[in-house]
Amino acid sequence: MRLNKYIASCGTASRRGADALVEAGKVKVNGCVVKNHGIEVDVSKDTVCVNGAALRPEQRMVYIMLNKPAGVLSTCRDDRGRKTVLDIVKNVDERLFPVGRLDFDTEGLLLLTNDGDFAYQCTHPKHEQSKTYYAEVNGDLTSAALSRLELGIVIDGRKTSKAKIKVINKLGNQTKLTIEIHEGRNRQVRKMFKAVGSHVCYLKRTAIGNLTVGDLALGQWRYLTEKDFSLLGIILFPKTDKK
Repeated sequence: MRLNKYIASCGTASRRGADALVEAGKVKVNGCVVKNHGIEVDVSKDTVCVNGAALRPEQRMVYIMLNKPAGVLSTCRDDRGRKTVLDIVKNVDERLFPVGRLDFDTEGLLLLTNDGDFAYQCTHPKHEQSKTYYAEVNGDLTSAALSRLELGIVIDGRKTSKAKIKVINKLGNQTKLTIEIHEGRNRQVRKMFKAVGSHVCYLKRTAIGNLTVGDLALGQWRYLTEKDFSLLGIILFPKTDKK
């Protein structure tokens, strides 16, 4: 099995996260530091360690959806003691990690798992999993600005992919809208609107693919169901040990 896939299967990180661990020199195979995340390991006899701890494959795959509040980090731990999503998702024995991220000030749908393959299918650009956000934006958001955003706009030196925007209400200098994107770049939606002279004052992710946050209350979480996997277009449910 490829090293990054094995690390992901152990619930330590997604495949991308595993690649980063390897590149940082934090992974050893049979006692030797490796720098190539694409090497093959024999899971029956090779010992893989991350940060000095030997890995063991997870026996139960867990899939969770959370309605993340603002003021919570989409990470497993924080060296500054700030609240993370794992402070909300409690009483789960498996080691979870977030599937992608929502920035600190953004609310809404966030998935957590210990299954690296699931995370890969949700986040890799080739799968083009859409993300839909509800936003309240201040500034003179003209039709021309909306067209620029929909066609793609340069942020951080690179053009975004096309977006779909639906204006819900425009009153004075504030616009309420939904925006659908197919990327997951850092603070992407906020940066897109900033690039056209507007400011996002409220942002919530309402859907990933066809999976919506629905009536899940802010700060609450639940396990994914078979229907949820269908809405995501991912067939992994037989691996799940439901509670």
